[in-house]
Amino acid sequence: MKILKSKTWQLINFAVLCALLVCASLARAESRVECSEVNSAILKRAVAYCVMLPPSYDSDKSRRYPVLYYLHGLGDNEQSMINAGGWNEYEDLLEKKKVGEFLVVTPNGYRSFYINSRDGSFRYEDFFLKEFIPAIEKKYRVKATRASRGIMGVSMGGYGAFHYAFKFPQMFTSVSAHMAALRESTPPDMGDTRDGKIMGDVFGAPFDAAYYRQNSPFTLAKKAPLAQLRRLHIYFDVGQDDDYGFNLGGEDLHKLLDKRGIKNEFHVFPGSHNLMYAMEHFEASLVMHSKAFGLTK
Repeated sequence: MKILKSKTWQLINFAVLCALLVCASLARAESRVECSEVNSAILKRAVAYCVMLPPSYDSDKSRRYPVLYYLHGLGDNEQSMINAGGWNEYEDLLEKKKVGEFLVVTPNGYRSFYINSRDGSFRYEDFFLKEFIPAIEKKYRVKATRASRGIMGVSMGGYGAFHYAFKFPQMFTSVSAHMAALRESTPPDMGDTRDGKIMGDVFGAPFDAAYYRQNSPFTLAKKAPLAQLRRLHIYFDVGQDDDYGFNLGGEDLHKLLDKRGIKNEFHVFPGSHNLMYAMEHFEASLVMHSKAFGLTK
C-alpha cells in the first residue's frame, strides 16, 4: 500500500507541475509566425507571405497594431528574414523593451525589384499596392493608416522600399533599408552581364535606361512633394566593401536627401553585401520603426 501511495503522490505532483508550467507558458505570451498566400488576379498566381505576430495578438482581440512590410533581396523569398534570425531578433528586442508590438509582414517579391516590369508582363507594384496591402490589412488587426504603416528592405528590397516610400509618401510613415540596391546613374554594365541578366526582365531587354531612371529612388526623391518627404522617418546603412558598389549609391542618396533638407540617418559600416550583414543591423530598423509608430521613445 505504501508503494501505491507513493506512486499516486508522484503522479499528483507531476500533474500539478505540468499545470503550473502550462499556466506560466500562457502568462508569458510569445510572438509567432504565420505563413499563408494571397491570391493575385494581377499576377495570376498565389503569392506566399509570412507574418510575425506580436505576443499579445492572440490574447487581446480588441487591439489593433502598426504594420511593417519587409521586402527581401534578390534570390531570397518570404521566409529568408525569419530563417536568418529576424524573428529571434524581434523577440529579443521586445523582451528588452527596445521596441513595441507591431506586425512584420514579408511577401515573396520574386525577382521583381518590387516594380511593374517594363513590358507589363509582371506588375508587382500594382499587386503590392492594390491587392497585397489591402488583403493583409483586412485579414489582420492592423491600423490601416499612414501613421501606423512602415516599409523596409534588404538589397533589391531596399530599392523597393525607397521606391514605394518616395513615390507614395502619403502611405508610409517610415522607411529603412540595409545595403539597398542604389545607383544614381544608369548602371554601366547593362549588356550581356550578370547585372544585365538580373535586371533585364524588369527594366527591359535591351535595357531601357529611361525606364530605369523613371523608377529610380533618386528620381522619385527629387520629384516627390518636399513637405511629404520631410514627414518620413528614414534610416539606411550599407557595408563599406559592398560587392556591387551600393555604398556609393547610398552615399549619393544621403547627399540628395540632405540637399533637399530631408532628415535621414545613414551609416557606412564594415562589411560586404550579404544577408549576414543585413541581420547584423536589423535591430536599427526595428527600433527606428517602433519609434516612428510612437510605441517607444
